[in-house]
Amino acid sequence: MSASAVQTFRAMAYNNGWANHRLLSACESLDDAAFLAPRTSFFPSLMATLNHILVVDWLYVDALEGGTLGYAAFVDETPYQTAAELRRAQREIDDRLIAVCEALDDAALDAEVHVHRGERVQVERCDRLLLHLFQHQIHHRGQAHAMLAGTLVAPPQLDEFFSAREAPLRADEFAALGWTEARVWGDAE
Repeated sequence: MSASAVQTFRAMAYNNGWANHRLLSACESLDDAAFLAPRTSFFPSLMATLNHILVVDWLYVDALEGGTLGYAAFVDETPYQTAAELRRAQREIDDRLIAVCEALDDAALDAEVHVHRGERVQVERCDRLLLHLFQHQIHHRGQAHAMLAGTLVAPPQLDEFFSAREAPLRADEFAALGWTEARVWGDAE
């Protein structure tokens, strides 16, 4: 049986959290100088790139929850200077995004989300906003992954989440995150 759109968005939220966990855990192996070091990409360092992911998540997840945070999310565009602090903050917002996706049903996917953008409010369908958010994450994680390749820490594998053959490799990570395969895929536990 094929997955519904709701099940797909839920799995994408878990995949997003897992990829952030893997990437930021790898970054924690860097010393602070390497994490902050200037690198070639859209944002000038791993720290700046990974903070950008976080603050954009604050904007959109708040909107998905019905909030009005808006551009106040960007008051400090680099609120965390260490990978450890950033990993904890990213985990919190990833958990909120998972909760949003766990609560979805077909009607919620069609519902309007209000994104406060300074002087205006953007109105977007929930499913479209989620697709944009996941694409944003993937795009900037790819940049951070490439920057990490220029360090002494090997970039982690990020694209095997949906592969059943990789499930045993995720078991320890899922346990650390408090997840099970059954929870992620919506199977009865």
